[in-house]
Amino acid sequence: MAAIKAITIEAPDPGAANAFYDRAFGLGGTIRTRAGEAATTGFRGCALSLVVSQPGTVDSLIGTAIDAGATTLKPATKSFWGYGGVVQAPDGTIWKVATSAKKNTGPVTRDVDDIVLLLGVNDVKASKEFYVNHGLTVSRSFGRKYVEFDGSSSSVKLALYGRKAAARDVGVDPDGSGSHRVVIGTDAGPFTDPDGFAWEPAPA
Repeated sequence: MAAIKAITIEAPDPGAANAFYDRAFGLGGTIRTRAGEAATTGFRGCALSLVVSQPGTVDSLIGTAIDAGATTLKPATKSFWGYGGVVQAPDGTIWKVATSAKKNTGPVTRDVDDIVLLLGVNDVKASKEFYVNHGLTVSRSFGRKYVEFDGSSSSVKLALYGRKAAARDVGVDPDGSGSHRVVIGTDAGPFTDPDGFAWEPAPA
């Protein structure tokens, strides 16, 4: 099965971006940065989601992200689905931090259970078929609305929304063009998906 080993974020100042991520989330080598200044405007068609165990962890991670320079797109609040919020890093990458729990059940930690790359695509069905043909296995699917693929505990999971739904989920306008400013590191590349998301062999 194909797996996402790392996400590389392209930024004009990769050193500053890397320092932000170390301070904000401390995710180690799973999130990498490199120089990139390709033109991009508006919504880049993707977001990264950190799935955690309880609201206190959401607040802790969002708090350090804001302290490190992130801006709030959606304040952390309770919802029907649990508790979560959305911030945007100084390099423009959007981050969602969420839990299905509505109350803390133990001491607050900064442990992240899952990292999920959320892609807002033009045609969910077509993208689903593309990824299945490239070795990914579907774990959940809701027609043309949402698809989630299997991922091991050591890899980043992949999920697909329609572009408008993805933008709404993270609190931004769906309009945007240019570079996604993200490269997906895999053990099954290189290839580019129908929406222009590039996959390449993960760096050692």
